[in-house]
Parts: sequence; structure tokens; C-alpha cells
Amino acid sequence: MRHFTKDGGKPFSFLWFAVVIFFAVCVLIPLFFVAAAPGAKDFLSVLTSERWHIAMKNTALACIASTLLSVLTGYVYAYAVVRGDIFGKTFFSFIPLLHLITPPFVGGLAFILLFGRQGFVTHRLLGLDISLYGFPGLLLAQVLCFFPIAYLICVQTLRGINPSLEQSARGMGAGSLKVFCSVTLPLSFPGILSALLFIAVSVLSDFGNPMIVGGRFRVLAVEIYTQLTGWLNAGISAVLGLILILPSVILFLLQNHVLKANSLKIATIGGKTSSLPRQKARLPLRLLLTFFCAMLTLAIAAQFMAIVAGAFQKLWGVNTSFTLDHLRAMGAYLHELGNSLFFALVSAIFSTVIASFTAYVTHRTDMPLRRTLDVVAQLPSAIPGTLFGLALALAANALHFRASGLLIIIAMTVGFLPFSYRILSSTFAQLKTTLDDGARSLGADRLRVFYTILLPLSTGGVFSSFIYDFVRGVGTLSAVIFLVSFKTPLASVRILNLAEQGDWGKSAALALILTAVTFMILGTGHYIEVRMRKRIWSE
Repeated sequence: MRHFTKDGGKPFSFLWFAVVIFFAVCVLIPLFFVAAAPGAKDFLSVLTSERWHIAMKNTALACIASTLLSVLTGYVYAYAVVRGDIFGKTFFSFIPLLHLITPPFVGGLAFILLFGRQGFVTHRLLGLDISLYGFPGLLLAQVLCFFPIAYLICVQTLRGINPSLEQSARGMGAGSLKVFCSVTLPLSFPGILSALLFIAVSVLSDFGNPMIVGGRFRVLAVEIYTQLTGWLNAGISAVLGLILILPSVILFLLQNHVLKANSLKIATIGGKTSSLPRQKARLPLRLLLTFFCAMLTLAIAAQFMAIVAGAFQKLWGVNTSFTLDHLRAMGAYLHELGNSLFFALVSAIFSTVIASFTAYVTHRTDMPLRRTLDVVAQLPSAIPGTLFGLALALAANALHFRASGLLIIIAMTVGFLPFSYRILSSTFAQLKTTLDDGARSLGADRLRVFYTILLPLSTGGVFSSFIYDFVRGVGTLSAVIFLVSFKTPLASVRILNLAEQGDWGKSAALALILTAVTFMILGTGHYIEVRMRKRIWSE
């Protein structure tokens, strides 16, 4: 203990110890309980049953197809915005961001309203008595849900490519297609691979879309929930979760490797950006890319319009008369909305504080267990939400812990930690360590350096972490589906239940309110961030 206190002081050492205990109790111990839950007969049943083989194949098929198509869509969209000189580039660059911050299950709900058996497109426009439940619908819903992530990654990659390399290729006589295939695309591979790995993990852990849209196309994330809630078979549920975590961990390790290799690649290629202008795309290509972006924008807009229309129609697909009954009925769900906002707020604060302190300890101090904390802080990104929710439920049941509200907060906090940790690690990395050394030489301990120097200079990263965690927490579903109780209902779970019961009007109305609240939170957070940043730099 003397080593700790002489370097950082007792308060700093206490916080370090508290963070270590948090990761041990809230991350590692629940995983131990879920690993110990199944018996030999549970493993034998899963490995020999055709039902689970089909679920595994479905999961692999959905993961591969949705990931590849999402990344392809995101890359083409990013290329159109960065290199395509498309018409309305500023407008189109905003659309994926808009879609990314909406609650993730909204897309699945809107998809049913548009393409279900009573869907606006399938039934009213085309007059077809069919639906796209199953793999086709799930594929389309997941691509629309995850392509914005690929877009954000690929945009940064394309903007980082030095245009002088492409100019050199053109100077040697290469045409536009040759330049793209031999220069632009190969230099985009690090970003494309990073997007592939990140989205693959996200698709594996996706619960809302398969639950709402998948129909009889069952995947492991849904089967984990079904086995525990429908059949009370915790052993089978745990085995399915452990099977699901294997590819997630492999993808997680590959993703970390790619991120490190990508940074080295950028350092080798990047350097100072060239002042040479980029060659403008030809008119046919510009028109084609503009049409592509317009179709995607129309699909996203159709989702929002379906939610709005569903909230104001008496009975979707049958009686389209205008009504306010569904919105009036929302008074019965104020408890759910209040819980969602409260739990999201608390978990966003906790995840941002824990992630910022952990990032400081691991990257700017010589405290013990730095590398272990670095790994454990990112580990939840490899754990599917349904599996971690199951792990918490099993641990709480074994320890006779009944505070479901606290369990929900823990699930949200742990689930958001990897994103917050990475963004704050990157933010701190931009600050020179001489700031720490200067403050320490003037007598400041490590804790004072942390909250008087690093945090004020990292306002953007801290607010980005908090707002992202808050927005995602409001609509979170998979990690909390096992943890809600009659005393702690959540709006996202209520929307899922209403959709399963076929009450599309109330489900759409509640989703509309939740989406509106999300945008209000985001706008308020952005305004506060801008004001605080101006105030800090003016001082």
C-alpha cells in the first residue's frame, strides 16, 4: 500500500482499488456464474440437438450476410460522401448519424409496419398477402441498423488517404477504375476490416431485430432469452450463450489487433496531408452515387414515417383513421419512461466516470494491474448483451440479490464501458504527458492532475461518452431483458411486449416518444458541450 500512496495519495489509491473491485464483481464474477451454470447433460443436449444446430447455422448466416452487406453499404455511402462529389453531400452525411442515435429496435418495429403481412408496402401498395418475416427481413433490418457504423469508420479511413498517391497513379496513366482498385481500395482495407469485425460482434449480440423481425428464423441471441423465460432452462441458455461468446471473443481479439495495426498503417501512409485537390468524379458516377444515397435516405425516412403514422392510426393496415388514442394511452407508461431515463442517466454517469479514470490509470500512470484493467475494460464488447444479462441474473439469483434496478444500472454501465474507454483513451492520448509532469512538479497529486487538468481539457471526449451512453441506454434492450421486474419496467421492453401482442399503435406511439426524447437529449447535450468548451477555452 505504501507504493500506492506515495505516488498517488490515499484518495487516488482508494479509487484505483474501487475500480478493480468493480471490474471483479460486476464483470468477472457474473461470467464465472454463467460458466458454472450448465451441466454435462446441457452441453450434450445442445451439441446433439438438431434445433440448436439450426440456430447456430442461422446465427452464422445472419452474421456473415448482414456484416458483409452492412460494410459494403457503409463503404459505398462513405465513398459517395467523401469522394463522389454527390449532390447534397452535407445533407447525406448527416443521415447515417441521425439513424445511428435512434433506439436500435425502432428499425425492426418500423420494418414490420412497412413490410409485415399488413405492412404499408407489402399490403397497401403492392396488394400482397405476404410478409418478410424471417431471414430476408432480418437481413434488411440489420443492414439498415448497422451500416451507419461502417459509414463512420470508412469515412475516417477515406479522408485519411493522401490524395497525392492517387494523383501519382493518374500521372502514370491509370484510369479512374484502376486508381480505385489499385490505390483507394487497398488503402481502405484497414478501415473496412475494422468495420467488418466491429459490426460482426454487433450482429452476433443483436436481440431486438431478430426478436421482432426474425419470425421462425431463430438465432442464438433470441434462443438464450427463450430458453430461460419460456422454458426456465438456465443450463441450456447458458450453454448457448457460451457458444455465442466464442466467435465474439475471437472477433474482439482480431479487432484489437486491427486497431493497433491500423494506427501503424496510418502513421506510415499519413504524415502531412497533401494540398493537392482531389479529382472530381464524372457526372454519371455522381448521379449513380447520389441515387444510391437517396434510396438509403428514403428507406431511413420511411422507418421514421412508419413510426409516426403508426402512432396516429387506429389500427395499422386495417383502419387508417387519424386518432390520438394511442398517445393518450401513454400516460399508463410514464413509469417505464421514467425508469428508462433514470437508469440511462445513472449508468451514463457511472460508465463515463469509470472509463475516464481507468483510461487515466492504464495510459498515464504506473499503477499495478494496468494491463489487466485495459483488457477487462474492453472485454464487455466481446460479450453479447443477452449473455451478460443472463450472467447477472444467475449471479443475483445465486447470491439472493433482488435489487433489479441496481442490476439494470450495472448491465448498462458495463455494456457501455468499452466505447467510453476507447474514446477517452484516444482523447487523453492527444494531451501531452508534460502537462502531468508540470503539475506534479508543482506539488499536485495524481488525483488533482486528473480532475483539474485532464478532464477539463477532455470536455469533448467526456461529453461524447456521456451523451452516447445516455442515448443508447434509453433504448437498450438485450442486456436488460432478463433483469426487468414489475417494479422496474423499461420503455424498450414494453415496446417489445406491445409489438409481440400485436398492439402496433401503442408500440409505435411509445417508440415515437422514446425517439423524440432521445433527440431532445442529444440536442441539449450538444448545446451544453459547445457552451462549456467555449467557456473553458475562453478562460
